Amino acid sequence: MTDHDGVRDLLAAWAFGALPPAERRSVQPHLAECESCSAEAARLRETIRLLDGPPTNGTPAEPTADAHVLTRALRTRPAAPQVAPHAAPYAAAVAGLRALLPELEGNWGTPVVHDWDAHATLAHLLAADEHLAVRLGIGARVPASRIEEGTAWEDAWDRRTTDVIAHEHGRDPGATVADWSAQAAELLATPEARDSELASCATLLMGIRLPVADHFVVRAFETWIHTDDLGRALGLHVPPPPGEHLGQLVRLAVRILGLALGPTAPPVLFAITGGGEWVLGSEDEPVRAELVLDPVDFCLLVGGRYTPDAVPRGATGDEVAVRNVLERAAALAWL
Repeated sequence: MTDHDGVRDLLAAWAFGALPPAERRSVQPHLAECESCSAEAARLRETIRLLDGPPTNGTPAEPTADAHVLTRALRTRPAAPQVAPHAAPYAAAVAGLRALLPELEGNWGTPVVHDWDAHATLAHLLAADEHLAVRLGIGARVPASRIEEGTAWEDAWDRRTTDVIAHEHGRDPGATVADWSAQAAELLATPEARDSELASCATLLMGIRLPVADHFVVRAFETWIHTDDLGRALGLHVPPPPGEHLGQLVRLAVRILGLALGPTAPPVLFAITGGGEWVLGSEDEPVRAELVLDPVDFCLLVGGRYTPDAVPRGATGDEVAVRNVLERAAALAWL
């Protein structure tokens, strides 16, 4: 029989039904005997059930390439209600990507973004989520990279993504899906995903020190962006995050943009359509310009999917001050 530690390493894949038959036969008897592993398996299964949302007429819908059907499927998959509000956007983004995965069957070589195909894009998300997962005590699923101490975070980020993509390209895409799904489920089952107080502790990831709660929002941001990338590559419409979750993404992006601009930038009154207003830049000068962006367009700008010239906007006043905000927002992108 598989030993206790070995079984715990397999639980997330077991909960997703992604284990090979031999390992599945080893896990099941252990769960019947071990109370702690059985409880953990139940928690993971419940998290996955909540991510899936309620079934339709008792059976899952057949995969379809119809954009309107996909839109409905994505919109009806709610965030897991048992996670804290800071983790709800990530839970919903994970559910959205899982809804899209059936459309990728037979299309894993489709070019998506940068020089990545669909398989590499999912491998990148496996690598990207790994940073927070490891910080929260979840073991990495891909062999470690050789990154020298003191390497700039951007270089370390690029190296890890490159290594993980190369590793996953040597595996079946289904194995990559299973590992990404299992890692996401484990993240959503952590105490930090369910307890706002625990998630208030700050940690340094991707070159910025933020509370763990905000890092969950960052994970939601990136998962949604790449789900949208995959949808566009397949000619499918991926709906934006629900309004409340989109607001969380926007507010975090505005905070980081404000820090990036600093206290000496020409002040601009920045507004989000249907959302809030902020004065970005110096607090000691009169506002020089006003800038209005749609929330989705703003997120796509911060995510590197719009250039400062192309993003739709409403602007008045000092064009240089507006340009400074747009360029700084676009420069935040690492996705």
